[in-house]
Amino acid sequence: MESLILAPMAGVNDIAFRELCIECGAQLTYTEMISASGLDYKNDKTLGLLKLGKNEKRVVVQLFGHEAKTMAKQAVFVKETLGDNLAYIDINMGCPAKKIVSKGDGSALMDNPNLASQIVRAVSEVVKTSVKFRNHENVLAFAELMEKSGADIMCCHPRYAYQFYRGEADWSVIAAIKKNSNLPIIGSGDITSYDEAQSRLNVCDAVMIGRAAWGNPAVFSPVPLSRIELARKHLIRYNEIYGSNLKAMRKHCIKYVRGMEGAARMREAFCNCETLDDYLEVLDNARS
Repeated sequence: MESLILAPMAGVNDIAFRELCIECGAQLTYTEMISASGLDYKNDKTLGLLKLGKNEKRVVVQLFGHEAKTMAKQAVFVKETLGDNLAYIDINMGCPAKKIVSKGDGSALMDNPNLASQIVRAVSEVVKTSVKFRNHENVLAFAELMEKSGADIMCCHPRYAYQFYRGEADWSVIAAIKKNSNLPIIGSGDITSYDEAQSRLNVCDAVMIGRAAWGNPAVFSPVPLSRIELARKHLIRYNEIYGSNLKAMRKHCIKYVRGMEGAARMREAFCNCETLDDYLEVLDNARS
């Protein structure tokens, strides 16, 4: 399977960003997490999350929800919509956000293993299925249950839900899951460089990079690449794909320049940008 994977990040994984990550070396991309009920209601914004980039030949669509029938129904819809471009459906059982967990979705499913099993059984009957989950007091038993329920792939982020992204990811958990499973295992957590990603492949079958890629898609590349140039490409493509409303690019641009000399000044400038030329001027000044 593909060994370098872009993690699903809500509000981050727009089409232009995913295209850049692929160009830099990401071998597989995830969409943002998508609400199965949103697809069921044919919500336009939710349906828009299924659109792919020009170079996105295979993609993983991550669904979240807690109703097995709805999850399976929408898995079929996604499969019919994307055809051969769909690598597999990933079921989100790891998101710790309050608005997700309060509805019984995301990491809340790890506290309800019977329901989690029902969902995986239903979805895996209609499409190749992955389960993404976190560390838990019963994580090995949970992983075993997911495998028995029909999962084809498992991905673990080895922090507890209550930690969110605080503390260090415990990769010994991933090693233990791999040892006890016959499935391909994806490891996620605290990978900040291409070399580190390669070194983690001795623990699992593939590695997933999320936060380190935001603002630096070059984390997937074995050679250094200019973050300023990547930001320019991201802006231009975002403008081409989504139109001239570039407010969403402010958070991206701020990430691209983090740690650079003059980053504070550039952050302030980005917050006042409206047009593509405005953004490009700030980047050009940073490069000069």
